[in-house]
Amino acid sequence: MRMIRILRKPRRPETASLAKSPPKSAPRAVPPLTRAPYASDPLASVGRLYPEAESRTRTPFARDRDRIIHTGAFRRLKEKTQVFVAHEGDYFRTRLTHSLEVAQVARSLAQALGLDADLAETVALAHDLGHPPFGHAGEDELHRCMADYGGFDHNVQTFRVITLLERRYPAFQGLNLTWETLEGIAKHNGPIIGHLGEPAYRTIVDFVAEFDLRPGTFASAEAQVAALADDIAYNNHDVDDGIQAGLFGVDDLMDVPLIGPAIESVRRDWPGLDHQMLRLEAVRRMIGEMVDDVLAETRSRADASGVDSAEAVRSMDRPLVSFSRDMAEDLASLRAFLHARMYRHFRVNRTRSQARRVLAELFKLFMEQPDTLPPEWSVDGEAGHEPAHARRVCDYIAGMTDRFAIEEHRKLFSLDLWH
Repeated sequence: MRMIRILRKPRRPETASLAKSPPKSAPRAVPPLTRAPYASDPLASVGRLYPEAESRTRTPFARDRDRIIHTGAFRRLKEKTQVFVAHEGDYFRTRLTHSLEVAQVARSLAQALGLDADLAETVALAHDLGHPPFGHAGEDELHRCMADYGGFDHNVQTFRVITLLERRYPAFQGLNLTWETLEGIAKHNGPIIGHLGEPAYRTIVDFVAEFDLRPGTFASAEAQVAALADDIAYNNHDVDDGIQAGLFGVDDLMDVPLIGPAIESVRRDWPGLDHQMLRLEAVRRMIGEMVDDVLAETRSRADASGVDSAEAVRSMDRPLVSFSRDMAEDLASLRAFLHARMYRHFRVNRTRSQARRVLAELFKLFMEQPDTLPPEWSVDGEAGHEPAHARRVCDYIAGMTDRFAIEEHRKLFSLDLWH
């Protein structure tokens, strides 16, 4: 007997409760399928300081990205703090999670603008490689310690990492990245010609003498995208981390530009939403608003200037990629709130104070007793007070993670280990 198969209409999945349907949003623009005329072309790259055979499977910019991801400096970002010290909790952002978030925003912006997404992502992934342990507290303390030896700047330290300190290839020091990537890392925040007289910029000055990065011009549009992606990521996620840490609450943000209206709109669309989901949805909407603003302002500037090449972007008298004036003003107000309620909160200040003492004592010890440094970081024939030795000590400390710095300090200063 033939069996007849009866096709039934699939049942809707059962749910414990039916949530309110999400609000309908306006359709978003589809990223362009063609490259913008002012995009960087990987096939027309200036090249590398040390010529290499091209990859068979990757563009030069994609190859740069992969080299950065495989560095020891990139891996160590996982235990370098943003605001909180890494051991204070596993929820808070570290330099690694922040760099990944910046790279995601940068790649999305670049694709929407018709730029080279690999180059934007590469600069974004590399931008924090030079940060020392303990965030800005660590940077401030190293700058103080190095006052007589050229100072410390985390952007210049990033450049030292990729051109000198990372040693992974037998033919050269550093990563031998393309000119466009090096330019983007050095100049993503704008021309640096005015800084070249500062002692901290000695590394870049020496490099430019050999491989001219044109310090008086802007960087590519892709590097500018990475810089704006950094602003978008850290402003939004510092709000998220600050609430999670209990430094301020959702209601404290209602009068703050950007985040206040975002919270209000979420409450209107989703009455009764719990605080965790409210926070996450509000931050997501704020990111979307900032991204939309960058896209609109950048397209407006491109149309107004008639910029038609990557070289024309460098020759502009202002950045091509930018926030609008209104967005910049709102961001300034948001940053003022975060400085008052988060970055200078007494709990954060206590951690900053401890962090600075740890680095100050490590620096002083290594300067006065060079033989306490690991052999690979010592400089033969250098006395403890000389600039070359100080820079090596600075490089060693700057490369530490939060946890390693704390442990190194404990080993060198705690007598408890003797029992």
